[in-house]
Amino acid sequence: MSIHDYLLDDRDYDWPMLLADWSRFVPSEFTLRFANRFGDLFVIVNDGSVWLLDVGAGTFQRIADDRDDFHKRLDEADNANEWLMRPLVDELVANGMKLDHGRCYSYTVPPVLGGDYSVNNTWIAPVREHYGVLASIHDQIKDLPDGTPVRIRDVD
Repeated sequence: MSIHDYLLDDRDYDWPMLLADWSRFVPSEFTLRFANRFGDLFVIVNDGSVWLLDVGAGTFQRIADDRDDFHKRLDEADNANEWLMRPLVDELVANGMKLDHGRCYSYTVPPVLGGDYSVNNTWIAPVREHYGVLASIHDQIKDLPDGTPVRIRDVD
């Protein structure tokens, strides 16, 4: 399989609009390298370093010093499987969960709230909804200590 089998086709998205609610995680200026099928973003910041925004966990971490270092690290150890979520994407596709344009995989219960990375905890979401809902959850729990019980309510 090709790396493209694990990436979103990101050409037609209004990234500034989609990421407006993620400003506390990502710098105001960056270059999008690509997004995996769960919407996690690989971005290049002004100093050339590569960072990963994990939208399910709500983390933004430096993963490489520059593009060349990123491509080298992607081929090391289990990084491609972890960063691109290849085993889970393969399992989802094998179970008939194929993505149409404008959709990505999302979590029934986000990892930040204890959800696991499994077929049973995955659904296909509109990209805009995926980023909006997860940003809202992260914003609402940002000041809670780890382990605090939360209850999710769907409010219109």
